[in-house]
This record gives sequence, structure tokens and C-alpha cells, in this order.
Amino acid sequence: MPSVLDSQPRRTHSRERALERRVRELERENAQLRAENAELRAENAALKTKLSEFEKRFAELEARLSENSTNSHRPPSSDPPWTKRAGRKKPTGRKQGAQPGHEGATRPLIPVEKVDRVVPHFPEACGRCRLPFGARTASEGREPRRHQVWEIPPTKPVIVEHQAHCRTCRHCGETTQAELPPEIAVSSFGPRLQATVALLTGRFRLSRREAEEATSVLFGVDMALGSITAMEKATSEALAKPYDEALAKVRVSDVVNADETGWRERLGVRAWLWVAVTSTLAVFAVDPRRNRDAFKRLLGAFKGVLVTDRWGAYLDHPTDRHQVCWGHLRRDFEKLVLRGGEAAVLGNALLAETATLFETWHALRRGEIDRAALRRRIAPVKARFHELLVEGLQNSHPKANGLCAKLIPVWPSLWVFVENEGVEPTNNDAERALRPAVLWRKGSFGSQSESGSTYVARVLTIVASLRKQGRHVLDFLIAAVTAQRMGTRSPTLIPQ
Repeated sequence: MPSVLDSQPRRTHSRERALERRVRELERENAQLRAENAELRAENAALKTKLSEFEKRFAELEARLSENSTNSHRPPSSDPPWTKRAGRKKPTGRKQGAQPGHEGATRPLIPVEKVDRVVPHFPEACGRCRLPFGARTASEGREPRRHQVWEIPPTKPVIVEHQAHCRTCRHCGETTQAELPPEIAVSSFGPRLQATVALLTGRFRLSRREAEEATSVLFGVDMALGSITAMEKATSEALAKPYDEALAKVRVSDVVNADETGWRERLGVRAWLWVAVTSTLAVFAVDPRRNRDAFKRLLGAFKGVLVTDRWGAYLDHPTDRHQVCWGHLRRDFEKLVLRGGEAAVLGNALLAETATLFETWHALRRGEIDRAALRRRIAPVKARFHELLVEGLQNSHPKANGLCAKLIPVWPSLWVFVENEGVEPTNNDAERALRPAVLWRKGSFGSQSESGSTYVARVLTIVASLRKQGRHVLDFLIAAVTAQRMGTRSPTLIPQ
């Protein structure tokens, strides 16, 4: 039988083996926990990365959701009904409308000798005692109170029949029929009617069917839809020379504002409507492209000062003769504010400098300062603005540093308006010229052919240019159509 002393080493050895197994188990468990911990850390890092991406994406979508025509390049027509627009003037607390003491505006009276008919009115009885006036009661010597009523007379078309008679020669027996004058034989509709149809479709943007109905309701002239189209084509031909003269004049102007907007040609084919505007002219053109070649087809080798947004098609123009629109820049800065964080800090700082710039510019427009004072006041704004752009290159938001990186290369183009007379800091002139065209596009969905696009460009050019000059559109259209039919000199859009 083994003694107690003999069993003691066996028990010790058994405990050591058990401890070794436990140690190995704990080591395996520890290694497993370490692996799991590393996996969880990696998963946590990945989740944090995704969360950061989602937060950035959410901020971007939220910023886009907040965009409207006041803080982006979207048109006002895309704004939802609840969009708040900043008032041009600070509220005064007074009710809307005319204020006490406001002098009302009334239609001025034309001279008596120019009215068509004078209707005298006399009182029947005394205003105090109510006794009737007799037929022999004398009139007071003072002037009567005058009131003029304007009315449109009933419109009835004037129909002139031209008869081409025949005569037989007594010598040879040949019968000869008279030839109608070319200006008469060319159409069954006179120049005024043709010009009026062009005014309805080109100026007031009626559809051809609406113009067909309008000529019937307003003037008593019934015509087919095809006649409307034929008259548009004839009017387009009549406006070709005035259009070409205006385009040639714009190409050699000192200052031109240019812009473009989408157009449709032949039901779904994408095209672009371009405009070039001077102080007296606005020339339009429809082109299938929105690139540098399309811009060159419009203005050719233009050498003057160009005012535009920062669309790439314009950036080939020399920076010292290219004014970038500050209206677009302000909306870009407001967009940075929507994105929050460091982008918002930069955006607010840029907006503050932009506000100072516009205050100074409006002071010049009001005549409160001269050009030399404008240069002095803009100089510190220019310096602070440059500092902000350089700092913005290190901004943590990609939109912010990206905008700064785009503006620094075109730096001279931000300040052309300071040194050059007749140059505005915004491209509002071109944008205002495009608004009627945008409304035409919304109503007509564009044009259905290349000749239709030509008609659009020419009519828009005539209407916009005459409006800038304060000239009568219908008179010009009548003169152009008459000149086309008679083969005489066309009227010109160039101010004399």
C-alpha cells in the first residue's frame, strides 16, 4: 500500500497539469477576445466613417432642399410657394398702398383740339335752391371741368379687291391680262395684319391657335392655322436684315452682357437660346450647343468687355475684359451658408464683403460718390476678399475650398466694373432679356424646326431692342413687312 508521502507528488503534478490546461484555455480565450476586440474596433471605425459620410450627405441634401432662386442659380419659377423673398426695403410698419399726403397719378388730359368729340353738360337746376335753370340762363365764364373717356372703336377689316382686267390688241388680236403689283400679289393679308399676327405670337407669346382666335375675335378676320405659320415665316424674312445689322453692331460694341438658357427644337431635341445685350440692343440666337464654339458663333471675335456668369464657355475671354456676375457669386456664398460648419463661416464672411461692395456700387449709381471714390472704397474690400479666398483654400468643406480654387484664377474678372465706365457688376441686363424668352418656352415648348427657331431669335431681338430704345414695336414690324414686299430699304434697329 503506497504511503501518503508517495501520493503527494502525484497530486501536485496533477494540479500543475490542470493549471497549465487552464492557462492555455485562458490564453486561447484571451486571443479570441483580442481578435473580437480588433474586429469590433475595425467595425466601429467603419461605422464612424459611414456615419460621417451620412452626416455629410444629409447636410448636402438638406442644403439642396433649402435652395431656391435667392441662394442658388435656380430660376424663380422653380421656387415652392412658401419661399420667402427678402424685401428690397426695410419694413416701416405702415400699411401697404398710398400713404396720407401722397399725390395721386391720373391720366393726363390731351388738348381739346385733338379729341374726336366734345360733349357739353349743363346743370338742370340750382344746387342750393333747386330751382330749374331756364334755357336762357347764361353760363359762367370759368372753364368747365374736363373729363376724357378713352374707348376702342368697333374693329372691322378693310377688304380691298384688286381686279386684273384683260385687254385685246386691235392690231394682232392678242389678249393680255394685267399683272398685280408684287406687294399685292404676295399675300391675301396686308402688312398691318401680318405685323399684328407677329406681335401676337412673338411679343405677347400667344400660341398659333390663340393668335388665330384673337384675330377673329378682335379684328373680325378669319384665317387658317397654316396662314399664321406662313405669316411668321414671311415676317422672319422681313426681319433678317435688321437682325443681321443688330448682330454686327453688338459684335463691335464696347460692353456686352451675355447669357444662355435651355430651348427645345423639334419636340425633345435639346438646344440653347443665347442672348447678347448692350445698352440699346439685345440679340438672340438658338444654337444646338452650349459651348465655346456656340458662343463664338454668336459674338465672333469679340474684343470688348464681356459680362457673364462663370460658365466655362465664356472663360476664354481675357480676364481683364471679362466681368464675372456678382449676383451669381452672392448666391454661391449663400449656398455655402446652407452647408454649415466652416463653409458657413466662410460664406458669411464673403457675404459681408459682398454687401459692402454693393452698397458702394449703389452709392455710385445714386450719384453720391464718383469713380475715384469707388476705387478707394473698393480697395479694402478687394484686399479682405482676397484674404478670405486664400484662407478658404484650407477650408475643411470641399464645396468651400472648391469655390475658392475656382475664383482665384479669375480674380481680375471680379473687379473690371471698378475701372470701366458702362460695366455693371452683375449680369442682370442679360437675365432680364431672357425672361420673356423663358415664358415663351414654357408656353410653346420651344420651336418645331430650324426656321421656327430663326423666327424666335429674330422676333425676340426686335422686341427686346425696341423696348430698350423706347420705340413702337408694331410700327417697326409694319415698316419691315412693307419694305420686304415693296423691295425697299428695311428699317434699322441701330439707334440714329
